[in-house]
Parts: sequence; structure tokens; C-alpha cells
Amino acid sequence: MKLSEFKFDLPEALVAQHPAKNRDESRLMVLHRDSGKIEHRTFKDIIEYFGEGDVFVVNDTKVFPARLYGNKEKTGAKIEVFLLRELNKEIHLWDVLVDPARKIRVGNKLYFDDEGEVVAEVIDNTTSRGRTIKFLFDGSDEEFYKALHNLGETPLPRESITRDAEPADKERYQTIYAKHTGAVAAPSAGLHFTREVMKRLEIRGVEVVPVTLHVGLGTFRTVDVEDLTKHKMDSENFIVPAASAVVVNKALDAKKRVCAVGTTSMRAMESSVSANSRLKANEGWTDRFIFPPYDFKIANTLLTNFHTPESTLMMMASAFAGHEFLIEAYQTAIKEKYKFFSYGDAMLIL
Repeated sequence: MKLSEFKFDLPEALVAQHPAKNRDESRLMVLHRDSGKIEHRTFKDIIEYFGEGDVFVVNDTKVFPARLYGNKEKTGAKIEVFLLRELNKEIHLWDVLVDPARKIRVGNKLYFDDEGEVVAEVIDNTTSRGRTIKFLFDGSDEEFYKALHNLGETPLPRESITRDAEPADKERYQTIYAKHTGAVAAPSAGLHFTREVMKRLEIRGVEVVPVTLHVGLGTFRTVDVEDLTKHKMDSENFIVPAASAVVVNKALDAKKRVCAVGTTSMRAMESSVSANSRLKANEGWTDRFIFPPYDFKIANTLLTNFHTPESTLMMMASAFAGHEFLIEAYQTAIKEKYKFFSYGDAMLIL
């Protein structure tokens, strides 16, 4: 398929700038692949589509406050540093993006607090905006991460959320089951779940199991080639626990629903398929790019949000729903004024 087939005009007013007042009161569009029917529900109604023996696979990655603001030594120029991933824990070496990049050269020092306790030195250039930096910090690891947490800002995606981060975002831009710190963006399909919805699923006999995929900026990197086979995804770190694989495979053997909560959970599972098309315990890095046509091996249901035009996330949803059906659903969403992107509404594809 071609990139241009994923283009659509989205009114700016439909880009969610804030989450719904209550997580489970977002809207939910339900797509029935077998009949082509589209339903309009509220997220808390999701439990009606699942029962005994069905499984939800959630991504339990935890977003860290990845956006820092520092000052360049001597000039005092304000620099934004976006932490992408830690390369070496022992020496606090990080892969980052800087802005404005033209002001930052190898050897520069950046100061992040008034006391001069959190300082970083630029070690290398990686891309036009990318740098490798080393934090020069005297305290313990625990003190270092606490300092980063206190100084950092919730990394709301600038491409869609144009306002500044607010204190409430620390809680709302995080799933209620987030556990393993490492993501620079929230797995947004999971943002709709509340403890009440989880409890009601449990009462119905639905199991919820975790995988971990630390969402990097690669998930949101723009596709700039018309021929999708030429696009390369950035690698992201993932873990599929053995206990989760057992539960998922039992559900598949019993012909039950296995719902991938979000495209990141789906990528983790599709990167861990055994020879007999079952989920296997696994950990490592994945750069799997899923676009139509694609034969999904594990999940038979997908919960996702409404995505950016021409994004890899939209492409995966299209591969799962069927391209024409997804485009019809997106046109319906625009007409019905659904909210799009990270803080937007949800779509369940059955």
C-alpha cells in the first residue's frame, strides 16, 4: 500500500487537548469486521463484548517525565532536552533530542537546576536533533532518578497537544496499571481503563495480562516514503512474560477473544510468535512495522484510539480492520465528532 492512501482531513477542533473528565466515559466506536456494522458506545460499555475465558493484553510500561529544560553554560541559553533512552546506567549516558539543536555542540555543558547538582555534558551527535549526553551527578542512582523525576515534565506529544503540560497530566497521561518505567509516550488505548472497569471484567471471567513495550518516539516518527516497504521503524524494548503467554495461548486454544489493548501490545505479541502461531515468552528489541496486508497471528480483537493521518498506528489499525472499513470508520468519527489522538476516544475492532 501507499502512504497517500492513509491521508485524510481532520478538523483541528477534533484533536483532544485534554482527557475526558472520567477515564471510562470516553466514547467508544465498535467495529464488527464480520458484518461491517459500526456502533457508538461509551468506553465503560466495553465489558459487554467480553466474557468468561477472554483475555485483555495490556502494556504495563510507565511514562517517565522525559522533557527537561536546561541552560547552556556561559551563554545561559534555554535548551529543551527530551530523554529518549538510557544507554548506560552506570555512567548515566542517555540518548536525547535537543532543541534548538544548532546551539548544542559536543563538549557543551547543560545545567538543569539552580544549585548545579544536575549537569550534563554533550558527548556525541547522533542525528540532526539527536545527541548523546552524560549526566555528571554525584549522588546515588535513587537520588539521580528522583532529581530527573522532579525536574522533568510530562512528555505530552507536541504534534497534537499544543498546550503546556499541567500537574493533572502526571496522573492522566499514565495508565492505572503502569508498572515498568521506560516509555516517553503513553500507550494511549490503556488510558481509558478505570479500577471499576477492570473489576467488572474480572467478575465476568475476563483475564487481564501484561506485556511491556517501552514506547519510544519511533512509534510517532513520520513516514516520509510513499512506498511503505521502504519505511524503517525505530527499535523499541519489549518483554512478553511466560505467565502472560500461557494465559493467551489457553484462550486461543479455547477459541476465545484475545484483545490487544493498543498497537504497542499488538507489536509486542506479533514480535513473539512461535512456529505453531502461539505467543511465546520473549524479550528484546522490535522494529516490526505492521501495515496492510498483514496476517495477525495472536490477537483477534484490537482496542485502539483514533490516530494521526499517515501514521504507523493508523496503518496497523487499517491492517487489522481492513483498509476500506477503517477509512469508513474514520469518516464516521469525523462526522460524529469523536476526539482524536492520545487523549481522544477509543475504537474496538472485533
